[in-house]
Amino acid sequence: MADLLKGQVLSFDGDPFAGGGPRLDEAVVIDRGRVLAVGAFDAMSRAHPTARVTDYGGDLISAGFIDAHVHYPQTAIIASWGKRLIDWLNTYTFPEEMRFADPAYAGDVAGRYMDLALAHGTTSMCSYATIHPGSVDAFFHAARTRGLRAWTGKTCMDRNAPEGLRDTAQSAYDDSKALLQKWHGVDRLSYVITPRFSPTSTPEQLQALGALWHENPACLMQTHLSEQTDEIAWVRALFPQSRDYLDTYEAQGLLREGAVYGHAIHLTPRERARLEEAGAALVHCPTSNTFIGSGLFDMGLATRLRVGLATDTGGGSSFSMLRTMAAAYEVAQLRGQALHPSQLWWLATCGSARALRAEGQVGNIAPGLEADLVVVNLKSTPAIEQATRRAEDLWEQVFPTIMLGDDRAIRAVWIGGTCR
Repeated sequence: MADLLKGQVLSFDGDPFAGGGPRLDEAVVIDRGRVLAVGAFDAMSRAHPTARVTDYGGDLISAGFIDAHVHYPQTAIIASWGKRLIDWLNTYTFPEEMRFADPAYAGDVAGRYMDLALAHGTTSMCSYATIHPGSVDAFFHAARTRGLRAWTGKTCMDRNAPEGLRDTAQSAYDDSKALLQKWHGVDRLSYVITPRFSPTSTPEQLQALGALWHENPACLMQTHLSEQTDEIAWVRALFPQSRDYLDTYEAQGLLREGAVYGHAIHLTPRERARLEEAGAALVHCPTSNTFIGSGLFDMGLATRLRVGLATDTGGGSSFSMLRTMAAAYEVAQLRGQALHPSQLWWLATCGSARALRAEGQVGNIAPGLEADLVVVNLKSTPAIEQATRRAEDLWEQVFPTIMLGDDRAIRAVWIGGTCR
């Protein structure tokens, strides 16, 4: 039986960073896991008289949030006191990731992470795993059990990491290939080729992963780029032959459409031009960038490149994409860029879907797309409710929830057409 959901149904006819805009309807019909129709409630009721009706009143019905850069193995260490990126890795990340040699531990954390994300309205995520193949299995098993569209890959490192977290160029290739063949395209799962970042991979390992990507062009490739200034100096010392940080990937076949780079804060003019020319995507991680003092992302890049939004759990300090939107607004303000609420919402839905080359599947509410939806209560707390009383349009209603909202604002989450 089809479901007819009534409320304020938000979708996008185009990119608000490029002059496109949102669309507001009264109802959406979903059937067999996909959006069937969107429009006025009376018209939808007449066209689908047998549909089961759920009335969400004045709540906002949106595509589910898509978190485009996550480290699910860092779930347990979120909000740990830290200094800079390299200190964070050595003090918290690497010791925690060593524990993922235990498949049972990996499975427990994967399930916990996904339940936390779902509680905050996140319906899809692209995560890094650890060096252990079992950490990929755990993530995909948890996602498959919950019916999620999700991406991950074995994190590859063959230097500048503890012995228990290092592989080799050959084993990185072999393990990644085996996992790709096992999981890519199963249900709603996609494998992502995943070198952690240039400082923890030799040129030989990057080259091996570039070769694997060349052999499997339908996959994405994810890594980190230009997160902190001291990291960039470290890369320069490790790769003296390279023109810049991006060139450490480009020279090894790790730059083209389907490349997804997290952070990308301190880019050179050449790097900006090459990223645009190659059709690569960037992912903005604002709570992480401020939490460990990385810098302020230039949202002006969204007019030239595919840009998504992410919590960067657990370097990021929240599982909530609402809080992440708020942080993106604040970061942009510090750069003199006033983001409209529609642009923030786009980044957390359509923008992240486009960054992951999944805009034909998720990220919007349109006929044929998968029915991953979040229902947001725009009066979830007394503070938010009083801020919306004078609202004269949708965005004056939505903005207080962006800035003040949390998991209490999430009234319902639909995954593949089923209310979870």
